[in-house]
Amino acid sequence: MPPSPSTGPLFLAVLFVAIFFLFKWVNILNEYERAVTFWLGRLAPIPKGPGLTFIFWPFETMVRVDLRTITLEIPPQDVISRDNVSVKVNAVVYFQVMDPSKAIVKVANYLYATQQLAQTTLRSILGQATLDELLSEREKLNERLQEILDRHSDPWGIKVTMVEVKAVDLPIEMQRAMAKQAEAEREKRAKVIHASGELEASKQLSEAAAIIGREPATLQLRYLQTLTEIATEKNSTIIFPLPMDLISAFLKKGA
Repeated sequence: MPPSPSTGPLFLAVLFVAIFFLFKWVNILNEYERAVTFWLGRLAPIPKGPGLTFIFWPFETMVRVDLRTITLEIPPQDVISRDNVSVKVNAVVYFQVMDPSKAIVKVANYLYATQQLAQTTLRSILGQATLDELLSEREKLNERLQEILDRHSDPWGIKVTMVEVKAVDLPIEMQRAMAKQAEAEREKRAKVIHASGELEASKQLSEAAAIIGREPATLQLRYLQTLTEIATEKNSTIIFPLPMDLISAFLKKGA
């Protein structure tokens, strides 16, 4: 029997309400999601999910929580180092929600709270380091930041897995001063290397002179070698000095 005209709108209203409640009650959670549920305002002991999840609204409500690792970029922060140098430092924080219930109940907005905690910790820890430490000991500072952030965010059910300082921006004046310092260091090393070479060469020449002094024949061999080198250059005139001990015998006979 077809519905009477008076029952038609009532049937449509009931059907609409049934579909509405069905969409409210039936929820599908992804593998990386959990549902923190409240029954009449009271926290359920165990989060629901993943998969097909029934939430009996309006008596029961839920909040979805993402369990994947979240990448949080910290905007550039003004930091004054221990040696009174003003720099801008930015970083990246990697963290993961380990306890969804704590992340929802213990803090109003765990994403915002983690970001603010990371900013204040970044300024505090890096402000205790010198400029040289900021530039050369970044790995140690990253570990220190990760340790402090993880300890303070643990009551929120959050695990900070890694902190990376991305860049340290120096003032233009400081960049010029560091460039001049690096240039001076390079010149210093070049002069030291040159002086070391001169010292080594003088030692070798001193040893060669001592050997020639003990063995005069080596000087004659050196003369012959010099003559050979000059002859290969196709010179028209060759002046070759002879030691006096070679011609002294001829001079005596002539006298």
